Amino acid sequence: MADTKNVALSYETIDPDARLMLRVREGEADAFEELVRRYQGRLLTVLENLVGKRELAEDLAQEVFLRVFRARQTYVAEAKFSTWLFTIANNVAKNSHRSRSRRKEVHAANNSASGATNANPLEQMAQAASGLMPTRQLDRVERAEMVRLAMETLNERQRMAVLLSKFEGMSYADIATTMDLSTSAIKSLLTRARTNLKIVLQPYIEQGEGLDEFASDSDESK
Repeated sequence: MADTKNVALSYETIDPDARLMLRVREGEADAFEELVRRYQGRLLTVLENLVGKRELAEDLAQEVFLRVFRARQTYVAEAKFSTWLFTIANNVAKNSHRSRSRRKEVHAANNSASGATNANPLEQMAQAASGLMPTRQLDRVERAEMVRLAMETLNERQRMAVLLSKFEGMSYADIATTMDLSTSAIKSLLTRARTNLKIVLQPYIEQGEGLDEFASDSDESK
């Protein structure tokens, strides 16, 4: 019990967002508005890259903030606020993914006689990239679109780990807490994700299109 209190006191001291959340717990509405202002863009970026649809990402972000608000009275600063927030976001995204997967299964069953292929999406993406060898420098929008398409070839857990690493700059330990996995599992997830991204983005990396950071083995996380 003493350790839990010490951890909570520690995060209350070092994390200004945790202190804001404690003010939300005390009923200060302006503190919640400040947290939403600080995190809505970051949260939306991660969710949009995770689910691939802006409108769905906005719905999920709203659900995340609703859960944060509903949990305010039991909040304890046992981790950085961002870790706690993205843990909720990960759970909301997983629930959404399961719902969409069930709908896809029904759709696939209804179209089983249509002759649809079961080709590996990663292989399809690599073939598409190879067939579109760039002859000029990609502009910023095109690079973002290529990265988005490459990210779609990753499975849900790999994608979330990459997003938290690249966009949020989280450490292995914080990503592990967020995704309820071990630190070693996160390292393995990120290694496999980078390998997959490298296959898809290789033609553009070789052309010096500035996409190597997404497939690099180096990592800022410690």
